[in-house]
Amino acid sequence: TASNLVKIDLDGHAVEPSPYPVNPAGFVIHSAIHGAREDAQCVLHTHTKSGCAVAALKCGLLPVNQISMEFYGRVAYHDYEGVALDLSEQQRLVADMGDRPVMMLRNHGLLTVGETVGQAFMRMYYLEKACEIQLAAQAAGEVVLPSHEVCAHTERQFNDPGRLLEEGELNDPDAMQLAWAALLRMLDRVAPGYCD
Repeated sequence: TASNLVKIDLDGHAVEPSPYPVNPAGFVIHSAIHGAREDAQCVLHTHTKSGCAVAALKCGLLPVNQISMEFYGRVAYHDYEGVALDLSEQQRLVADMGDRPVMMLRNHGLLTVGETVGQAFMRMYYLEKACEIQLAAQAAGEVVLPSHEVCAHTERQFNDPGRLLEEGELNDPDAMQLAWAALLRMLDRVAPGYCD
């Protein structure tokens, strides 16, 4: 629930009382991105099986499917330096992330940012799905990859907020907002105390 969150400032000091300690590695990673990116109002970091597996592949995220093409040319990579306890790693995290919305922490996990919790969450959701699909495709045999032109075109279809997709479909930012709102309505039904 929301009451389980540890609320801290960019210097790692608690801004509200909490019975829980600050996770030092989480602080190093999250505060670096929050401090460097005004648009990073939410930073999510996961250690899922599929995300960690793709982050450990030399090839990284491949444009194996339509979902992964949403991130074509928009994935940052940060090489593993050990458990993120050293504050000096922050400058390298920020430099590697640049202005991209997602980052693969090599041999570690996934990271997404967003102007809202919903945007960061939906990016993470689709990034995780892209990783799952890539691993399934690679396990099945030789993967067919579309051309650079097709991948770049598909990325623009997903991410140009002024562009409508074919047949009047919503562009991806609008679709993500609708999906996030639907997830919150579902959460209100199945776990109404999550805001506590």
